[in-house]
Amino acid sequence: MADYPGFIAIEIGEDNGLPLSIAWSLPDGRIKQTLIQPDDSWITEDSNVMGAYSIEELESLGVSPLDVIRELENDHFSATLYTSDNGEDEAALARLFDTYGLDPFVELAPAGVLYDQISSSEWHRLRSEMFNDLGLEPMRPEHEVKVMLTLHQQLNEKD
Repeated sequence: MADYPGFIAIEIGEDNGLPLSIAWSLPDGRIKQTLIQPDDSWITEDSNVMGAYSIEELESLGVSPLDVIRELENDHFSATLYTSDNGEDEAALARLFDTYGLDPFVELAPAGVLYDQISSSEWHRLRSEMFNDLGLEPMRPEHEVKVMLTLHQQLNEKD
């Protein structure tokens, strides 16, 4: 099987911009995804819901931010990961690392730069169509990564 670039997507809370869920791809095309336990420093007295999740859901079903960082390091140390370029992934990733005073060991770049044959706006149009074709939701990280992997495969088959 062909090696895929690393794709990453992070879901953030609507009110607070905190990372709630993360997904990234592996070179073989598999996807890792998890909810993220909120760090104590992220929670205020009036926090009960963070985006679509309750604090209890994130704490019981999520993985600690440090474990997320370690897993990402095992899979993509010193790598460039590609995003849908919505502007939120970089801030959310920085928040994860800042919680522990760490500098990110990955760089993020818009996925559209991988394809010389199409413009960035064309990539975004194809991405939107792919969400519709696959019946997936754009704000779910695992769906976002699946769409980027599928689109990558289609764009490279045409070459």
